[in-house]
Amino acid sequence: MRPLDYIAPKDAKEAVDLLLENSDSSCPLAGGTDLIVDLKHNPGNITMLVDVSCIEEFRGIKEIEEGLKIGSMVTFGEIMSSELCQKYIPAVIEGAHTVGAVQTRNLGTVGGNLVTCVPSADSAPSLMVLESIVTIIGTDGYKSMPIEDFFIGPRKTILKSHELLVNILIPKKNLSKPSKFLKHGLRKGQALALVNAAASMYLNKSDIISEPKIALGAVAPTPLRALKAEAFLEGKKYSEEVINEAAEIAVSEAKPIDDFRSSAKYRCDIIRTFTKRVLIQSADQAKQKN
Repeated sequence: MRPLDYIAPKDAKEAVDLLLENSDSSCPLAGGTDLIVDLKHNPGNITMLVDVSCIEEFRGIKEIEEGLKIGSMVTFGEIMSSELCQKYIPAVIEGAHTVGAVQTRNLGTVGGNLVTCVPSADSAPSLMVLESIVTIIGTDGYKSMPIEDFFIGPRKTILKSHELLVNILIPKKNLSKPSKFLKHGLRKGQALALVNAAASMYLNKSDIISEPKIALGAVAPTPLRALKAEAFLEGKKYSEEVINEAAEIAVSEAKPIDDFRSSAKYRCDIIRTFTKRVLIQSADQAKQKN
């Protein structure tokens, strides 16, 4: 790997300015678990790394009035050990557990995983079913959006070259919402997902489903919400038949491909099975809360 210039800005504004001034030759550095590998194989025009990992604004897990705020530079290890995450968002911890090896989880950041934007990103589905909001900063200041609007295509987000992901907010109304995440890969650990899935829902005492959310990864150009399946579930009485039908609808919304790791047909089978499982396990949690 060729030598690179390195600079560590003191705050978010300085980082944005540096990236803007060197837009053709710079890129932000977070944990580096994806970026350094990419630069070894294809550095392109990159000659400068702008290290944003220590910017205070991008760090920390905090409970605020609006919900639970997770800085983009928070590592997966920090998520797994956080008492706030354990209390409010256990499905996100389940996703964090599946990211790489221990070394990767101790260096890799949730922001980096989202910004890298591979369709199989393990952090995305569990955050999507909790209707997370992402905040980014650029020359025009801060702006926020639903997390699903952050993804545009494979390895492509809405971020411009000088913009940075600041934090992820799980809204207060979704803290402790019953939810579940599952991942299927070619081996148990250190594997890219063939399919990952998450779901969340509430059940009332009559077993009526409300606010169901389903998200899938590695089955389309970006992580996706199964909106038709969610709409089908809303207001239905929980039953095996209803869950099975929702899973079939989720399969129809996905766009899996054939590649060297799996066939599209096999992925469809896993989508069907995992959608059922995450819905059933979310419902089981909801019943325990009633």
